[in-house]
Amino acid sequence: MGDAPVTVVSPVVGTVVSVPVGPGDSVDAGTVVAVLEAMKMEHPVEAGDRGTVLEVLVAPGDTVGSGVALVVIGPGADRPPAAAAEGLAAAAATVVVRADLAEVLERRARTGDDARPDAVARRHARGRRTARENIADLIDDGSFVEYGALAVAAQRERRTLDDLIATTPADGLIGGTARIGGRPCAVVSYDYTVLAGTQGWQGHRKKDRLFEIIERLELPVVLFAEGGGGRPGDTDAPGVSGLDCMAFALWARLSGRVPTIGIASGYCFAGNAALLGCCDTIVATAGANIGMGGPAMIEGGGLGVHEPTDIGPTSVQSANGVVDIVVTDEAQAVAVAKRYLSYFAGPVADWTCADQRALRSVVPDNRRLAYDVRRVLDTMADVDTVLELRRGFGDGMVTALARIEGLPLGVVANNPLHLGGAIDRDAADKAARFMQLCDAFGLPVLFLCDTPGFMVGPAAEETAQVRHFARMFVTGAHLTVPFFTIVLRKGYGLGAQAMAGGSFHAPLFTVSWPTGEFGGMGLEGAVRLGFRRELDAIADPTARQAAYDRMVAAAYDRGRALNVATHFEIDDVIDPAESRRLVADTVRAAPPVRRDGTPRFVDPW
Repeated sequence: MGDAPVTVVSPVVGTVVSVPVGPGDSVDAGTVVAVLEAMKMEHPVEAGDRGTVLEVLVAPGDTVGSGVALVVIGPGADRPPAAAAEGLAAAAATVVVRADLAEVLERRARTGDDARPDAVARRHARGRRTARENIADLIDDGSFVEYGALAVAAQRERRTLDDLIATTPADGLIGGTARIGGRPCAVVSYDYTVLAGTQGWQGHRKKDRLFEIIERLELPVVLFAEGGGGRPGDTDAPGVSGLDCMAFALWARLSGRVPTIGIASGYCFAGNAALLGCCDTIVATAGANIGMGGPAMIEGGGLGVHEPTDIGPTSVQSANGVVDIVVTDEAQAVAVAKRYLSYFAGPVADWTCADQRALRSVVPDNRRLAYDVRRVLDTMADVDTVLELRRGFGDGMVTALARIEGLPLGVVANNPLHLGGAIDRDAADKAARFMQLCDAFGLPVLFLCDTPGFMVGPAAEETAQVRHFARMFVTGAHLTVPFFTIVLRKGYGLGAQAMAGGSFHAPLFTVSWPTGEFGGMGLEGAVRLGFRRELDAIADPTARQAAYDRMVAAAYDRGRALNVATHFEIDDVIDPAESRRLVADTVRAAPPVRRDGTPRFVDPW
């Protein structure tokens, strides 16, 4: 400071609590020279520079106004630079973790796996990972912002707080925001090591909070569902039934708004299963068991005693369509979740593809010979980008996410290896629901058509096929994303129209490979029905068969792709090797999808 004295004044209206300096005292910048109280808050007043106190103008108990002089400080001897540095170093060395911060840090440490070695060891002994280990593997390092980590089970009436902190960290529900592959996302995981993954009162409140945050931020979310339903032992929870809990409504409301993927490993029953069932896509390990009712509920309903492993094994839930993707273990489940979410993150720049000329020979020359349509998809898509959903269900239809020239899209393909590609109830459900998924999140849809039509017969009609098959028409008619149809071979009847959004002129393009053949129904059946009188009039069986074969050949010639294209019932007949380019160019040419604000959701089934 200069040679002139400096007066330190009051910054507020208040009462002097103390004056810790007196005349002759040396002070530094930051030294407290007075403490004032205003509105129950203490305000330290500091010296602005180094100097010596010349005069103290107030005493404890005095009431002062803003700007009133408190202390006068005159110049003091300059401190040598080395001494000043030593003073700073000494001050830094005296910085300590305050008791309140130390308490927080200790409490936060007790929420982690390191604080529960026995529980972690039991988990590992079963060949399983902890909830936090799964989350760490899923998200980008250092990106997790956890909500409610310090919560404990609502059981303070029956257990000590220390016990609850030790055994019920986060109330068994870990959740928050994070980044996955650089993209903002959310993750919610039940912790089976905490009260068997049951759903506690605080956990429900955390879900309410998290699900609202997820909706507001429009975050894709990964759910790890393992455990049971409501927890009866929460003595601190108000109310009786808990049926006013909002978590399930809030979670279901996310459908169609953000991509949701659920992972089941171990036992997943009741409330956990309800959350899982609302997810767009479900991944399950081979050893998982999924059911709306666990052993206790089944026994309580008077329906017998069952082991948990008897209920909804993955083998059952994959075959019936509940599970979309079956994996070996949790590590593979996490890898699949990362890959799944990547399709909703937009195009990628780096991609490779197979030699597209291989597509020219995938469909056999023999029109009656079956083939694997997955070879078509694997060849047409970018290398290692096909992720098939519901492979164990609806064998007549293949539904998959894929990329073509880095562009994400959904693919719906008939499978000639099952019923010749005919569309039965399960195939129709599978296709319609997948179309909803793609439409909800803006993924274009590519139909690969090779079907003789819908499945026929009394047995087929017993499955309510009329309603189920119609789902493809209704869903297709409401698609807002770009969609296209490539006919690989058979394009017959209502089934072929369903593979084109209801009409061959509904897609942005409908083209055929040279192997394509078309008709209002299968050629053989059309000849038998349309020319029955003529054929019945031929007495000789050999001659009748020869006539039938000529009629079929004529019908095939009329229904060949090249002839159908001359009538402009399809847009073109292309070289199969051109398929990728045609799809990619059309996707790029399509305008952004415009939503009208109408709420849309993905049917859980």
